Amino acid sequence: MKFQQLKAFLDTKAAYYNTPDFIPGDPVCIPHRFSQLQDIEISGLFAALLAWGNRTTIINKCTELLQLMDNAPYDFIRNHAPKDRMKLLNFRHRTFNGIDLMYFAEYLQQYYNDVTSLEFAFSGHLTPEDDTVEKALIGFHHMFFLPEHPERTRKHISTPAKNSACKRLNMYLRWMVRKDENGVDFGVWRHIQPSQLVCPVDVHVGRVAARLGLIDDAKSDWRTALALTGKLRQLDPLDPAKYDFALFGLGVIEKYV
Repeated sequence: MKFQQLKAFLDTKAAYYNTPDFIPGDPVCIPHRFSQLQDIEISGLFAALLAWGNRTTIINKCTELLQLMDNAPYDFIRNHAPKDRMKLLNFRHRTFNGIDLMYFAEYLQQYYNDVTSLEFAFSGHLTPEDDTVEKALIGFHHMFFLPEHPERTRKHISTPAKNSACKRLNMYLRWMVRKDENGVDFGVWRHIQPSQLVCPVDVHVGRVAARLGLIDDAKSDWRTALALTGKLRQLDPLDPAKYDFALFGLGVIEKYV
C-alpha cells in the first residue's frame, strides 16, 4: 500500500473508532465516570494497568475495585488509614492481586500528600526536546517503588529500560495527554505533548502493523513500539498515537490479520 493510500486508510479507521460510541465497551469508560482531575488520573491508571484479557471482564473488575474505594478514588487514596487498606486484600485480576493493590494505594497516598497531579510523576522526567515519553516511563518506574515495596508488584509497572513495550502505560498516557473534539481521550495533562506519545503495542496491534508494512515483525517490545511510532509520525507528526484507534480496531474488532 502506497504512503498516501496507507494514510487515508488509517485516518479513516482512526476516525471510525475515535468516537463517543467507543467509550462504553472499552476500559477508558472507567475514568469517564469522573470529572475531577485526580479521580480521572487514579481510576484511569488502574483501568489501564488492569487492561488485559476480555474487555467486559476488565470493566467489571475495575468497577469492583472502585467500589472498594467507595467510588471516590481520590478521596479514598488521600484519606484512608492503613487499616482501611485491608479491605483491598481480596481483590484479584489475573496476576494483579490484593497485595499489589494495597501497595498502589500506599504509594499513591504518599504521592498525593505532596503533589497535586500524577502528571508530574511522568512529566517531571521529560523535557520538550525529548522525542518520546521514554524518559517519563523510566522515571516513573524508578520513583514508584518505595524501599518497602513488595517485589512481586514490580511486574505491574513496566519500563523501556527492560525493553518492555509498556503497552498499558502508553495507553494511559494517550488517555491523559491526547485531546480532540471526539472526547474519548481526556487531554487533562499539559506538560507532555501528543507528539511525544508512543503508540501502545500488543500482539494484535503488532500483527496489523506488520501486515501493513509499518514494522518488520510483530514483536511486542520497546524497540518495536518506537519503530512503529516513527512510521506513524510520518503520517501525523503532531499526533501519531491517534492511530492506536485504527490499529486496535483493525486487530481486535475486525480481526484484520
